[in-house]
Amino acid sequence: MIKATDKDKDLVVSILVSAFKDLEEDNSINFIVENGEDRIDRMRALMGYLFEKSMLFGEVYLSQNKNACLLLSFSEKEKVTLKTIGLDIKLLFKCIGFKNLFNVLKRQKIIKDFYPKEAHIKPVIMGALKEAYGSGSAARMVLRVMSQYKKNKKPVVLDTVSEYNIKLYQKFGFKIIREEKTLGFPISLLRLN
Repeated sequence: MIKATDKDKDLVVSILVSAFKDLEEDNSINFIVENGEDRIDRMRALMGYLFEKSMLFGEVYLSQNKNACLLLSFSEKEKVTLKTIGLDIKLLFKCIGFKNLFNVLKRQKIIKDFYPKEAHIKPVIMGALKEAYGSGSAARMVLRVMSQYKKNKKPVVLDTVSEYNIKLYQKFGFKIIREEKTLGFPISLLRLN
């Protein structure tokens, strides 16, 4: 497992775009990045935004073979700054668009209210290159990160809409603590610790 630096941004963005560009099921990425001829560019903007926020308020990891990545955020570090406002505005223009802004803000409010108020670690997003699916790179990386935080007292909390991901996270010891259905698709909140 490799702790990413700012120099790894393009690699991390490429991994995440590869992982999510062809997913057609309801998920948070497709909720924010609608289909269209500029979908890949907008998806790159979103993944770049997630990388920047994770570097500011958490950590970014790459698998040893650089085929997978995991972005983390620490809730107690998150705050609004001029830099984050700039990142939000850039995301609005390069990805979300004014047409989808209300829906995204509504989702963000629901998700924010969904999470515990106590300090926690949030895996923001995880992905593997399409050609690396099934190789175990992402799973090994998650296990290494989890062992690194084994003595951690803070809970690890994440949300997902994918049944596959729910089952995967449950194998790692996560338990569903809440489900939300007001956005038209179910979102499950899972917790470890």
